[in-house]
Amino acid sequence: MSQYAIRLSIFSVLIYFMSSCVTSKTVNYMQQPGWGIPAYKDSISFSDYIMRTGDRVYVRVYSTDTKTNALFNGTGGGNNQGMMNSGGGGMLDLYTYVVEQNGTIDFPMIGAVSMVGKTIREATLTLEEAIKPLFKFSSVEIRILNRSFSVIGNGNSAFVSMPQEKISIFKALAMSGDVGMFDDRSRIRVLRETPQGIQIKMFDLRSADIIHSEYYYIEPNDIIYIQPSNEQFFRITTLSGFVSTVISTFSFGVLIFNSFKIITK
Repeated sequence: MSQYAIRLSIFSVLIYFMSSCVTSKTVNYMQQPGWGIPAYKDSISFSDYIMRTGDRVYVRVYSTDTKTNALFNGTGGGNNQGMMNSGGGGMLDLYTYVVEQNGTIDFPMIGAVSMVGKTIREATLTLEEAIKPLFKFSSVEIRILNRSFSVIGNGNSAFVSMPQEKISIFKALAMSGDVGMFDDRSRIRVLRETPQGIQIKMFDLRSADIIHSEYYYIEPNDIIYIQPSNEQFFRITTLSGFVSTVISTFSFGVLIFNSFKIITK
C-alpha cells in the first residue's frame, strides 16, 4: 500500500470520527438561526383546546338550590374537587361523561348536549343554556379528564399526564425526562389528531425561534417522536474519548494490515 493511500485512509478515518462527535451545536437549545439552525416565522397561536370524540368530561353544576346541587353533584358534591385531584374513583366517574361518536354527551334530564368542535368555554355556555329552562340561577364547570401526551423513540417511551390543556414543548420534554445526549434534536416530530386527520409536524428543537412558532405548544393526545442521531454510533462526547477511539481504531487497522501482508507473502 502506497504512502498516499495510507495518509488518505488516516485522513478519512479522522474526518469520519470528527463527524461522529457530539458537540454543543448538536445538543444546545435556544441557538440563534443560521449555520444549520433553521429560522421559523412568527406563527405562534395559543388557541383553546377543541373538544373531540372520546374526551372524558367532568361536569359540576353550581346552584343556589341544594336539591339541584345534590341531583347533579351528589350529596358529597363538595368533595368532588378533591377526588378529581387524587385521580378519580367510582364517585367521580358518576359525574364524568364521554363525548360520543355523534359529538354529544348524555346529560341527566337534559339529554344530548353537543360538545365536539367547541372550546371548554363554548361547551360550558351550551350546557348552561340547556339547563336554564329547568334550573334557574345555575352555572356549570367543565373540565377535560385524562389529559396526556406520549413520547416515543430511541428505546425510550413515556406516557405523561398534563397539568393543563396546553404546555410548551420544553416543559413536555422535561416532564418526560428530557432528550437524550444521542437523540436528534434537529428532527423532532409531533403527531397530532385533528378533525382533518393526523398531522405530522417536524421541527428543530435547537432553534431559538421555536418559542415564536406553531411548534411551541403540545396538546392533549399528542405523540412526540424522537429519533436517534447519526453521532451515536461511536458515542464520542469528549476530546479524550475521541483520541482514545482514534488510537484504538488505527491500531486495529495496522494489525489487520500487517496480518494481511504476512498472509500474502
